[in-house]
Amino acid sequence: MAQSIDAILKDSEEKMQNAVQAARRELASIRTGRANPSLLDRITVDYYGTPTPIQQMASVSVPEARLLVIQPWDKSALKEIEKAILSSDLGLTPNSDGSVIRIQIPQLTEERRKDLARIARKEAEDKRVAVRNVRRDANEALKHLEKDGTISEDDERRAQAQVQELTDKYIAEIDELLEAKEREILEV
Repeated sequence: MAQSIDAILKDSEEKMQNAVQAARRELASIRTGRANPSLLDRITVDYYGTPTPIQQMASVSVPEARLLVIQPWDKSALKEIEKAILSSDLGLTPNSDGSVIRIQIPQLTEERRKDLARIARKEAEDKRVAVRNVRRDANEALKHLEKDGTISEDDERRAQAQVQELTDKYIAEIDELLEAKEREILEV
């Protein structure tokens, strides 16, 4: 009896944690005014016919606040990495000296900052919706258990309260991530 409630709660919490992790990844890949290796997370390079993330082909370092340095382990991949960065939607211009690629991170304009903040808010809202969808699914599963007579009405109510607590907890985490990202974006 209680096992199925526990299973629903455990599954829901796992899915909500995944939504928070996804929010963390998506927000990290939104460009701010400072250099951050996670900017390159979504860029894949055509490496001998295989789409490969830059982090698997090179070391990425941040020697200064506005500079990324990419040092490929295989120097022959330099041109492909450069091409992938240029064709990405990040608007970055790589400079290669034949052994490393340097990327100057330009200062963001006020308008671009607001656009990025808007993108971050939309991303966070998408993840909040994902958490709420998990809540809805869990509550439906609990209703089915109650309808089948597997659990009592009181058990269902208590379990739904627990699902709501999980929902509140993970939405609060997403809100904190968004708040931090917005501060980072709007900081001049």
